[in-house]
Amino acid sequence: MHVSASSWWRTAMPVALALLTPLSLCAAEPVAHSFLGVGQANQVVIIGEDNQQQWHYPVPASDGWVLPNGNVLLAVYPTADEPGGGVIEVSPETNEVVFRYRGQQAEISTASKRDDGTYLIVELGPTPRAIVVNAEGGIEKETRLQCQVDNAHMQTRMLRELPNGNYLAPHLLDFAVKEYDPETGDVLAVFPTDDRGRDKRDWPFTAIRLANGNTLIGCTNGNRVIEVDEQGTIVWSVTNDDLGEALLDDACGVQRLPNGNTVITSYHATGDRVKLCEVTPDKKVVWRYSGMTAGFHHFQILTTNGEPLTNTTLK
Repeated sequence: MHVSASSWWRTAMPVALALLTPLSLCAAEPVAHSFLGVGQANQVVIIGEDNQQQWHYPVPASDGWVLPNGNVLLAVYPTADEPGGGVIEVSPETNEVVFRYRGQQAEISTASKRDDGTYLIVELGPTPRAIVVNAEGGIEKETRLQCQVDNAHMQTRMLRELPNGNYLAPHLLDFAVKEYDPETGDVLAVFPTDDRGRDKRDWPFTAIRLANGNTLIGCTNGNRVIEVDEQGTIVWSVTNDDLGEALLDDACGVQRLPNGNTVITSYHATGDRVKLCEVTPDKKVVWRYSGMTAGFHHFQILTTNGEPLTNTTLK
C-alpha cells in the first residue's frame, strides 16, 4: 500500500524541522510518537501518532532514516534481485528511488547519509568493511573492520560515524563495540558486552555515543540495554527484571531521545505484544507500541505529541 507523504509531512519530518524547540510534556498528557520502522516481516513503514500506518515500502530492511530532505534511506536485506543486499534512497511522495548501491558481498547491515552528500555503508562477508560511497555509487574510501568472518550476518550491525569522524561499530559475536580510526582502520577503543558471561548472548547491536562521552548499547538476545563510560564501566542498564515484566524480547534497535528517555525494540515480539517501549532513566515505561504483527529490527522516532524531535540521530 502506498500513501502519499503529504498526509504525514507536517508531523513526521523531524530532521527537516530541526530548529523547532523540544516539546515540554505535561505529566498527565499521554505520550504519543510517530516513527519509521524497518524489519523483515513489516518491511518499511511510517506509523503515525494514532498508531495507524501512514506509509509502506515493500522491501525488507535492516536500517533506515528519514532524511532532512524528506526522503527515506534504507539498508536493504538480500533479495532475489539483489543477493548482496543494497542501499536505496527513496522519495515517499512518489516511491521513486533516487539513489541505489548494490552490495558486493553477502549482506549490507547499515547505511547513513553524511553531511557532504556521500553515504556511509557497511558490507558484511569475507571482507567486512565500512565504505564511503558517492552519489554516483563509486567507492571513495574503505575501512576494514576487525571482527570474526565465520558468520557474515553477525559481523556488525548499526555502525555509526561519530562527530569526530571515527566509526563506532557493534560486533555481535565478538561481544564488543569497537571505535575505529576510519583512515587507518586502527581500533582506538573497545567496550566489551560479555560481563554476564557469553551464554547470556549480550550481542551488541546498536551503539550510540552520547554527548557526555558515554556509549549506549542495545544487547539483542541478552534483552538488556547498557550505558558505559569511557572506560567501559556500566553506569546504567535496563532489563526485564528492572521493568517488572517481559517487555524486551531481542533488544536490537535503541534510540536515546532528547528528554533522556530510551526507546527499545523487541524484534522477536509478535501478535499484540509490545514492539517498542520508551523507558525513563529511572526505568519507568511511559510509552508502548503494540501494533503490526511483528517486531522492528530498527526504528527512528520522528515526533512526540505532534512536535518533531530536535534530534533523531541517536539511534
